Amino acid sequence: MTEQNNTINPNALPNGKMPQLRVMPMPSDANVYGDVFGGWIMAQVDIAGSLPATRRANGRVATIAVNSFIFKNPVFVGDLLSIYAEIVKVGNTSITVNVEVYAERNRLQAETVKVTEATLTYVATDSSRKPRQIPPMR
Repeated sequence: MTEQNNTINPNALPNGKMPQLRVMPMPSDANVYGDVFGGWIMAQVDIAGSLPATRRANGRVATIAVNSFIFKNPVFVGDLLSIYAEIVKVGNTSITVNVEVYAERNRLQAETVKVTEATLTYVATDSSRKPRQIPPMR
């Protein structure tokens, strides 16, 4: 067996995980060459990352930091993006989330490419938008 046969395909959709968000970029989300704007991708990542953070915080959260953001491959109009988010750290008022984005291209050929990785930190906020304690796990 070769090393390649012993490893998991890094470009396949994560097995056993459900995406937080699935979205397809449209022509208005791209430049004249059909390449999707990085800012549009960043917005989708922020939305997807906020979903588990909001659930864990049991309420409102605000993005406080983008700790890392790596564009590994371009995104094209018509790609079907699957965005996965997983909480990696919970503090007193903050929640850190890792986000991965995969693009399914050429759906007839079933090509899947990992396009983005990011880590974002959210802070739980109260009705006055001030930091608040994250409730303990139930």
